Amino acid sequence: MWPLYAAGFTTAYGAHAVAANLGAFSEDAVQSLMKLGLLLALYDGAEVLLKPVFGNLADRIGARPVLIGGLVGFSLASATYAVSDRPGWLWAARLGQGAAASAFSPSASALVARLNPTAKHGRAFGSYGFYKSIGYTLGPLLGGVLVWYGGLRLLFVVMAVGSLAVATWSAIAVPALPPLPRTRQTVVDLARRLSDPGFVKPTAALAGATAALSVGVGFLPVTGAAAGLGAVATGAAVSVLAATGALVQPKAGRALDEGRITVSGGLVAGLLLAAGGLACAAIGGLGGVLSAAVLIGAGTGLITTLGFAALAAVTSPARLGQTMGTAELGRELGDAGGPLLVGAVATGVTLGAGYAALAIVLAAGPVVVLGMAMGRRRRDGRDAPVRTKEKRHA
Repeated sequence: MWPLYAAGFTTAYGAHAVAANLGAFSEDAVQSLMKLGLLLALYDGAEVLLKPVFGNLADRIGARPVLIGGLVGFSLASATYAVSDRPGWLWAARLGQGAAASAFSPSASALVARLNPTAKHGRAFGSYGFYKSIGYTLGPLLGGVLVWYGGLRLLFVVMAVGSLAVATWSAIAVPALPPLPRTRQTVVDLARRLSDPGFVKPTAALAGATAALSVGVGFLPVTGAAAGLGAVATGAAVSVLAATGALVQPKAGRALDEGRITVSGGLVAGLLLAAGGLACAAIGGLGGVLSAAVLIGAGTGLITTLGFAALAAVTSPARLGQTMGTAELGRELGDAGGPLLVGAVATGVTLGAGYAALAIVLAAGPVVVLGMAMGRRRRDGRDAPVRTKEKRHA
């Protein structure tokens, strides 16, 4: 399992370490905002397009070779810019990193599910999510130190060496699990499986959690600055968000395995916590920013663990790669959609209104689910046969 944890850390660290430092004050920093935006979109765009493809490939040939190949590809893509001395190669490197992460990220999730019994999926995905969150937390900080010391090229050197080391470790330690036999699947079968509530509900919750996380990371510093907080204080708030998510995930996994929480209840609670955090952000001020960081972090941590555990529970082991890749696509759409919604509303009204809009979207899901459950109870009560006094005595 440890190489899989390292792979989760690598994809999170690689995404945030570079993204947070592309515009840093170094000789090779990206100075144009348009170029910066396009470079940021390259990584996520490659993941949106390729994660389902590589997830399906993992089911066909086995998750381990796709995991190792993706890590080697990430190392080669990073080395492309590290070795060259031309800024133009940064585009190819960033695109290659996103494509490679599309391969080893869903493969790692599929292996987490296959290497652990169903009764321990909560703990397994909680631990995997913990180390991934550590990558999100430390990426901007450690990346910033490397860029300050040696520029973007040094950061890419470290990522090239690190991902190659994880690939070697995975080749040595991760067992070779053969692909499982699969029944032939038509397009109609795939559509039916992906529209099943057992897939849609966890994936929708994961998309909502990622939207809240992305908005928290991107917009909480703006809210903090408007309240007069310095860069250190706003950066600390974002770190609190990521650290809270990291700490919650293993606890949520243990609670699920021990039967202390259910998937449905946990997903509803997570969405409501994230919505409450966005409402606190709309209030603003130091208290609002810190409360938002804690609540969004707790909500996203809860959903991430339970969502992936739920997907693994309802998926045939032979289709784990495809399911995890498609679920990751849902997360990427939430990652892009959340900031777009908040930014659009903030442009037309205020940033507080943008937070409120996303909070309403996240809270709407649990409200609909609870309303449907109450409606079913009422219908069941009306449809129950009336028991006469004689029948009761009998």
